[in-house]
Amino acid sequence: MIDQIDIALLEVLQKQARTKRNELAEATGLSIPAISERLKKLEEGGIIRSYGAWVNPRALGFDVAAFIFVTVDSSKHYRSFLQRVHGQDEILECHAITGRGTHLLKVRTRNTESLEKLLSRIQSWDGVMQTMTSVVLSSPKESSYIPLAAQHPVVTKNSKGG
Repeated sequence: MIDQIDIALLEVLQKQARTKRNELAEATGLSIPAISERLKKLEEGGIIRSYGAWVNPRALGFDVAAFIFVTVDSSKHYRSFLQRVHGQDEILECHAITGRGTHLLKVRTRNTESLEKLLSRIQSWDGVMQTMTSVVLSSPKESSYIPLAAQHPVVTKNSKGG
């Protein structure tokens, strides 16, 4: 069961994953051991998947972002397709979708030449029938933040989400 304190912890950690446990304890009125136990429960329950830093890809030389719609011909290629996706560091996200294509990939590459090479590799995979690529011109908003407190006053493990 997730309660208001868990939601408060998740709100803080989504904004600043490096928040110290004593600061979390202060913000919630709990002891540091109680905070540690709650964080462990949220991690073991799969609610907190990881802690990390958001880096600026362009500052690190990854100037091209793109979304690639991929059409895979049948489910018999699904597993091998996913294995190949996981083997490509340039692929940041993979989503099974409805509509245009069967999968949507979010990718980051250093330049258009490296994007072209990535596309060539993807197009050579067994079962890939078609790709359609949209190159990102700018990204005025990118986030992984989920507004729990504003949207869900109380969330439980049994809650259904869309």
